[in-house]
Amino acid sequence: MFRYILVPVTGARTDAPVFATALAVARLFRSHLKFLHVRMDVQRTMLAMMSTDMGGGGGYDQIIDSLEQEVARRQRLAEQAFRDFCAQEHLPVSCEPTVNLPSAEWTLETGDEPKLLAEHSRTADLLVVGRAREDEAVAMDILEAALMATGRPVLIAPPIVSRRVSGIVAIAWKDTPESAKAVASAEPFLAMADQVIIYTVDDGTTRDQSSCERLRHELSWHNTNISVQHLKQDDRLPVEVLLNAVSDANADLLVMGGYGHSRLREVIFGGFTRHVMNGASLPVLIAH
Repeated sequence: MFRYILVPVTGARTDAPVFATALAVARLFRSHLKFLHVRMDVQRTMLAMMSTDMGGGGGYDQIIDSLEQEVARRQRLAEQAFRDFCAQEHLPVSCEPTVNLPSAEWTLETGDEPKLLAEHSRTADLLVVGRAREDEAVAMDILEAALMATGRPVLIAPPIVSRRVSGIVAIAWKDTPESAKAVASAEPFLAMADQVIIYTVDDGTTRDQSSCERLRHELSWHNTNISVQHLKQDDRLPVEVLLNAVSDANADLLVMGGYGHSRLREVIFGGFTRHVMNGASLPVLIAH
């Protein structure tokens, strides 16, 4: 059960769909939301810049002052966004367990954001992140830390606001440990879903097809409304076939494994997974 959910806060406009997706989960499971903002360590950043001798050593006082102002501005925006969201959604703010759920708390850290995000995520039930930042279509440092360094399931919010995650749940299935871990992590969603659809894209073998039937049978102990769809690849990429089928079904959530065996992002995010990050218009629950 997802009772303690971590939500990073950046102070950017891209926070809105992340907040909305996290709240949809919190309302479904009566969860507590921990909103985390990581403030840049300006002094450490400047020491790193000076060690690379960026341009000869002049003007560091001005650079520090400018960075400090930007960091403070981001913190103000992030905290205001948190408070506005809690007020708008009538979320009680508390750092102690309460029966008045969902609830929320604010946490501020200073340092390296991917590292601190991973550390806080390891003690949470679920991490909800956005796939984009203001200056990045896909925030790879954050997604890499979330997926590879936490050991926890990650729910990636879509670019547009999503307020429903429990109607139709789609599973992108391959007979791999990564897919198995994702499905196990998603069991609370699967049990509450109106419908679960297991998808596999035909790769010319029967392994995934037979394992789909095993998965359907075993998941029927959690939810009786489960079906399997074997998709033909035709002349499109497998990820395109999958995303089109998921869209046609009006699915509210996609569950999938993070494929790959190397920690290098070029492998983990270079193929199927990264295409989903770029192309999916619904929340994606992913585990590795």
